[in-house]
Amino acid sequence: MVKLEPFELPSTPFLPAGLAPLRVKASELEGRGTLRTSSYTIYVDLPGNSEDMLLVQAYTGAHDLASRRVATYLRSLEAHHAPNPLYGTWTPEPAIEGEVSRPSDETIEVLKKRGYLVTLTPEEEESLFARLSARHHLATLRGAPNYVVMPTYECNLRCPYCFQAHMRTEPRNAHLLRVMDRTMVDRILAGMRTIEAAHGLQEGADVSRGLTFFGGEPLLARSRPTLQYFMEQMRARGRVRLAAITNATELEAYADLLGPEGLASLQVTLDGMPQEHDRRRIYPDGSGSFERIARNISLALERGASVSVRMNIDRNNIDQLPVLAELFEARGWSRQAGFSSYVAPIHAGNGQVDAGSTFTSWQLTQAMEELRQRHPAVSRIGLTDDSLQVKARQLFDQKARSTGFSTAFCGAHTTMYVFDAFGDIYACWERTGDPRQRIGHVTPSGEVLMSRLHLHAWRGRNVVSNPVCRKCRYATSCGGGCAVLAEGASGTLYKNFCDGYAQRFRARVAQAYLEHVSGTGPGLSVTRLCEA
Repeated sequence: MVKLEPFELPSTPFLPAGLAPLRVKASELEGRGTLRTSSYTIYVDLPGNSEDMLLVQAYTGAHDLASRRVATYLRSLEAHHAPNPLYGTWTPEPAIEGEVSRPSDETIEVLKKRGYLVTLTPEEEESLFARLSARHHLATLRGAPNYVVMPTYECNLRCPYCFQAHMRTEPRNAHLLRVMDRTMVDRILAGMRTIEAAHGLQEGADVSRGLTFFGGEPLLARSRPTLQYFMEQMRARGRVRLAAITNATELEAYADLLGPEGLASLQVTLDGMPQEHDRRRIYPDGSGSFERIARNISLALERGASVSVRMNIDRNNIDQLPVLAELFEARGWSRQAGFSSYVAPIHAGNGQVDAGSTFTSWQLTQAMEELRQRHPAVSRIGLTDDSLQVKARQLFDQKARSTGFSTAFCGAHTTMYVFDAFGDIYACWERTGDPRQRIGHVTPSGEVLMSRLHLHAWRGRNVVSNPVCRKCRYATSCGGGCAVLAEGASGTLYKNFCDGYAQRFRARVAQAYLEHVSGTGPGLSVTRLCEA
């Protein structure tokens, strides 16, 4: 049995010895090595532009337009090839093209100032990157907590690709299917106070909390009394943003709780047109759920809630997207300000999913671009990579509050706390239901006990704890990829899951630059390196 101890937010970010967060001094930016190109320089080809490239320096945040001549010079001074990831395959970086010639002294100085040229050895630069990342990760760990609450592991659907399917189909898990009661709500609320105090939030502080209901299916009709009580108690504590990830089959039971002051944001899944969806999102008797979900999407929009429709896509249903986009228009959803839609790849998370039918994220992005060329209506459907597009825009946005610098892939490695109906606390909702995987527990008295072992395992996974990520020029944006998918591929949380990230990042940065050139980007700016 894993030992549980009173909760205390650690004072270090669970990093290897010698990598404690330090304030970087100006003198540390200078090394004793020969001049070389930074290991963290990214080269981005620009569609329709054979003369220039974009340069991005991963940890300084510099981004500049440079001629191919300058880019070729930089490529020629790289100390070694980028490391191969432990899992996944890079698309090769743009090759060195043309004759190598030294730019002007003025350009060399700018390249040094912007961080593209360094005199640090590769080892010294990796150490610098580790210190910067460690400091950032520690600051992130101390941010305000984000909460996910699972009122029950029960679900009224039996979708074949569900990663939680075993909870409903295996008799040994029948005990998991109860619904949280008010006593447990009070326990969790008490636990939240302890967690917030550990994160430095004073009782009564004027903060806006975030809480997402998840399942199982969180919005079953029989769970309404629990959820309504939870919502009332959270609002009594102060401002709160309430959301739910729901199949929406019983959403009508929550009609009066929907809207900006209640359940303000919903994620709902539709997997194609009615015939296709009803083969995938099914009830235990095999019947479909499309029409009921569609009615409740309309209901939620009418009540003022935002609805994001997620479409889980594989090679068998991607061709449904053009007609599905037209259906969104026909039902009037597309004209609602609170409506959005996006696609996400299905992963082979259980034995019922044929891995050969799935897309990687990069393959899905490419397939979507092809569909958008043939069917303009599909352009209104987003991608999970849209968040990456936001990061790419931040590179060029002088007014952006965030640099997009990431040391971890998601909230499971920073500030997310997932509570289930038994008072157990998890870091990741894809690892819930097994007490051996929990990071903590809320006792009947409201005390929070944590497993130091599991808390460190999840909160310590970052781009410094993985030796390949520490060397990777994309690490400050990628964060190492999904831990659960990495574990599925390699057997451990502490390897990276690259998922075509290099290609995806370069494509999105190029797109952000094209928005700048066309004037459609939000306040984007880019400088051109001088060259004589």
